[in-house]
Amino acid sequence: MAGKLSFEDLKAQVAEGRVDTVLVCIVDMQGRLMGKRFHAGHFIASAWEETHCCNYLLATDLEMATPEGYASTSWESGYGDYVMKPDLATLRPVPWLEGTVMVLCDVLDHHSYKPVPHSPREMLKSQIARLEAMGFDAMMATELEFFLFEKSFEEIAKGGFRDLTPISGYNEDYHIFQTTKEEHVMRPVRNHLWDAGIPVENSKGEAEAGQEELNIRYDAALNTADYHTIAKHAVKEIAWQQGHAASFLPKWHQDRVGSSSHVHQSLWKDGKPAFHDPDDALGMSDLMKSYVAGLLKYAPDYTYFLAPYINSYKRFMKGTFAPTRIIWSVDNRTAGFRLCGDGTKAIRIECRIGGSDLNPYLAMAGMLAAGIAGIEEGLSLQPPAKGDVYQGETGLIPESLGAARAALGASALMRAAFGDAVVDHYCRAAEVEIEEFARVVTDWEIARGFERA
Repeated sequence: MAGKLSFEDLKAQVAEGRVDTVLVCIVDMQGRLMGKRFHAGHFIASAWEETHCCNYLLATDLEMATPEGYASTSWESGYGDYVMKPDLATLRPVPWLEGTVMVLCDVLDHHSYKPVPHSPREMLKSQIARLEAMGFDAMMATELEFFLFEKSFEEIAKGGFRDLTPISGYNEDYHIFQTTKEEHVMRPVRNHLWDAGIPVENSKGEAEAGQEELNIRYDAALNTADYHTIAKHAVKEIAWQQGHAASFLPKWHQDRVGSSSHVHQSLWKDGKPAFHDPDDALGMSDLMKSYVAGLLKYAPDYTYFLAPYINSYKRFMKGTFAPTRIIWSVDNRTAGFRLCGDGTKAIRIECRIGGSDLNPYLAMAGMLAAGIAGIEEGLSLQPPAKGDVYQGETGLIPESLGAARAALGASALMRAAFGDAVVDHYCRAAEVEIEEFARVVTDWEIARGFERA
């Protein structure tokens, strides 16, 4: 694995003519890379210290609109600048783009040079710092699920996003022959990411036609969020280069299985797994039990960070491997939280609620805040559920974006962890999505009522 670059490595590669472009990126609220392409010569001369961006980038929606109602920025305040401060520890090659490297930035206030509190990367760093003060390190991993389609983004858009055809014609879960047909996309995804310093483990077919899964080795929480974001970006770019569209929409058709982003998590102390207790029946330490109890108790409070759009909630359906209930079980894929690696040092909890559209920084930050609360409150963990968890009716995941927004807004825990201004900011983001959807006339409404209403 080529791995990350040092600043001195970059200078040498620029001098040799091997690198001419530096992508200088922030992560926006939607988990996308936003920023500028610098000539490498200018970057190593001065822009490595800082550059600037418009502050609307952390107060926008998927359409890059400028919605009203954000306290952080507005037309009235003139939409000023943020400072983009390159984190040189994230400097890495972008092998799928010629002569290009990338660096991620922290977002700072233009006047005070303090971190912008609602920046996704800062929100995760704040919870990591809380854990470090308690003597723990958060280790996490995410699974990226997505669909590959026969046509390109441009062709699909021109067709009005109708008649979508996945790249394969049948369920390809673990299917070697079918995924061989997709290697012109997935092989460069694996290899380019590896060469970019992303510790890819494998890719596989998922449980639907044209559905893929990419797995990346667990790491420290901030690294994992960085890996996830870069990998998602790479999948889209590499698929586009090959003439295909890759979609992370959680539910693109009502009759198709949705796409998730499961998050595995554990705490470590002094380089050893703090969730493991060899004397426990399942191998769970008391610390882990309290952490998981916190995840369960406060799951409604952070569900918005796991499912941030209207479409996110179409995925939660019985019998689809997507959960419907906030409950934990042992190696049971019908539960919202699955205990993995029971009885071993690899013991961890997998949150199965999050969709493929989540922003990993926000999702991890919300879960860490809940887990920390479970530890601080000394919460006791209920016994694990058994059997088909879909059959229950209690402990349901919030069933709509509106319900998740209400739970976030009312959450004393989230407000204590991130501050009122941050919670209000993301509540407004949810409201913008709801307002936009409410004003649109959908194809379903027209087909249903055009003649018969």
